[in-house]
Formats: sequence, C-alpha cells, structure tokens
Amino acid sequence: MTDRPPHDALRPQAAAWFAALRDRLCAAFTAIEAEAGSDARFLATPWRRPTADGSDGGGGEMRLLRGRVFEKLGVNVSTVSGSFAPEFRAQIPGAAEDPRFWASGISLVAHMANPKVPAAHFNTRMLVTTQGWFGGGGDLTPMRPETAESREDASAFHAALRDACDRHDPDHYPRFKAWCDRYFFLPHRGEPRGAGGIFFDHLAGPDPAADFAFVRDVGEAFLEVFPRIVRTRMAAPFTPEDREHQLIRRGRYVEFNLLHDRGTLFGLKTGGNIEAILMSLPPEARWP
Repeated sequence: MTDRPPHDALRPQAAAWFAALRDRLCAAFTAIEAEAGSDARFLATPWRRPTADGSDGGGGEMRLLRGRVFEKLGVNVSTVSGSFAPEFRAQIPGAAEDPRFWASGISLVAHMANPKVPAAHFNTRMLVTTQGWFGGGGDLTPMRPETAESREDASAFHAALRDACDRHDPDHYPRFKAWCDRYFFLPHRGEPRGAGGIFFDHLAGPDPAADFAFVRDVGEAFLEVFPRIVRTRMAAPFTPEDREHQLIRRGRYVEFNLLHDRGTLFGLKTGGNIEAILMSLPPEARWP
C-alpha cells in the first residue's frame, strides 16, 4: 500500500483473534444444543474470494447450525484483500488515495427456535487502506420487547457491553449505544430493529493496540452474556400466536439487512461469498 498505517501491523493478530473467537462461540452454542438434547453440529463451508487477475484475494469460512435451540445460527469469519471498485472508493476512508484494502472480521447472527429467546447479532472487524480502523458491535432483538422478560434480557445484554466499554473509555458506551440506536432503525417504518446494543466504526485512536484490546473485550462480553440469556429462556413455553408474531418480527429483520445494513452492502461490493453475506437472513419470515 502507498502508506502503512499503524493498524497494519496488527493484521495477523486480528485475523487470528477473529478465528479463535469463532471457535469459542461455536463451542458455546454446540454445548447449549447438547443441553437441549440435540446433537446438532455446525456445517463448515470454506470459500475463496475470486479476483479478476487471478491473485489471492483471501477468503473465509461460513459455519451454519440448525438445531433445536438455534433455528438458524451462522458464524462467519473472513480475511480478504484486493482493490475497491472505482465507484466504491470515495465511500471508504483512505481508498481514494489507494484503492487497495485488507479486511478481516467475524460476523454472527442467531435466529432462535423459541420466540421467547431474543435473536442476536454480533460482529467485529478490522480494515486497512491507507488508513486503519476497527468497527463492529452487537445488538439484541426480542420478539416482544414490551415484556418484563425481554426488558430483563436487554438490561443484561447492555450491562455486559457497558462493562466492556467502561474498561476502556467512559464515553464509549453512551456514544456507541446512541450510534446503535440510530443505525439499527428502520426509517421506512419509523421503528427500531430491536433492543439495541452498541455500534462503532472507524475506531482508530492513537494506540492501535488499545483499539484492538477494546474489540477483544466486546467479543468476550458477547460470548459471556448471550449464551446466558439463551439458557434462561430456551425452555420457556410459547403459543402458535407467539410463533406467528416472531415470524412477522423477522420480516423487519429482513427489511433492515437488505435495505440498510452496511456489512451486506460491503460484502456484495467487494466480491464476497453471497451465501455468507446473506447468512444473516432468517430461515422463515412473514409479512402481515
């Protein structure tokens, strides 16, 4: 690259961290399936990013689980490189000066079999152009956010993310929570996608190692809190009406991810694996 930003030196460590976190998350979720009497396992599908000139564009692995607790759970990692298309360069910091990029990250979306268990999303990533930065976050989507149980789950989720943020900067949580509330919002419906969480992008402080430490703590927080929430709710009784409501709520999830999600757009515009990019979509949804 024309210039090597400070984050560039962290590329091997970041890619290794995302893969290791993927393995730990998959182990945690497989254990939950076993506790529910299911022998469901992740199906792993590796992929390579095609390039026009035949060079190595990197790739990733999509892991998908369909079980008794997790109706559809995808955990993806990827590490890719290449050059942004001319029409996309102006949208990416540092790409106008030099279109080459490197990106690595983990992305998780969980759609639950029991409507009483909230859906969840989590991702963290690192990008390097002539600049370098981290981004990501996590959010929770209860099917009935107005219930006491959903409010309890949202409170636990936010508390875990707040603790991770506060270990690094007391301004992180309020700023990243507000960012999440703005980002995970469906403007055409005038409603939030769920109970929120945190969202951040272009995190590039004076100490890249400190940025990376924060990203790791966010991953640790999600790994601790979401399985705990799942175990609390996964055996709760539910009705056919609850299931119908869940499917309609999932329709909102589809609308956001196809119309507004930056990760979806980034993957499609950089030659990513289509199935991995659309992994976030639920297995079944409904519109009234």
